[in-house]
Amino acid sequence: MTMVAALSAERRGDTGKGVARKLRAAGKVPAVVYGKEQEPVPLAIDAHDALHLFQSISVENTIVNLDVDGETMETLVREIQMHPFRNDLIHVDFYRIQRGVALELDIPVHLVGTAEGVKTFGGLLEVVVHEVRARCIPSKIPESFELDISSLQIGDALHVADIEVPEGVEILTDADQTICTVVAPRVAEEEELEEGEEDFAEAGAEGAPEAEAEAASEDDGEA
Repeated sequence: MTMVAALSAERRGDTGKGVARKLRAAGKVPAVVYGKEQEPVPLAIDAHDALHLFQSISVENTIVNLDVDGETMETLVREIQMHPFRNDLIHVDFYRIQRGVALELDIPVHLVGTAEGVKTFGGLLEVVVHEVRARCIPSKIPESFELDISSLQIGDALHVADIEVPEGVEILTDADQTICTVVAPRVAEEEELEEGEEDFAEAGAEGAPEAEAEAASEDDGEA
């Protein structure tokens, strides 16, 4: 189900660093909305409202209806710039979408359940990717892709090909891409490594007398 949120915005005629500083001083953030074959529109949004919204939604795949001076613009958030040291918004880019026109975006992958190999045998779940690239029209944007990992044993893995794709959605990420895998606990791996080192040491110790005997025999022969 496509997720939708709303945010108020206002057009701003002037641009530049000076204008941006004045906006931030007034509790607003400079933003821009652009789209395919559309001129960019400079905007100003409320900093508090925008930050609260972005923290409460899945930013990558939620349609944000911008109320721009009474006009509604359907958009997706394309980029959020944050202050490097403070939790402050610096700038936001919105992409204006068109109904019925396919677009590409990242969809989160949610893992459901606890892997049997983790629960019973102490394995470790390694997550390789957290989202996949997909193409669909705005009304078909999925909230997320879910993968049940309950049956995974140690050594098992799930791939993009294992995702159940809803009608009208095309996944662009390579089907062979690993999503997650269950690996043996590190303690077991270390024990196996130590056993291997011990076997190697024992083999070396057993071979030492033979090597010494061969060396002595060669010395006698030369004498």
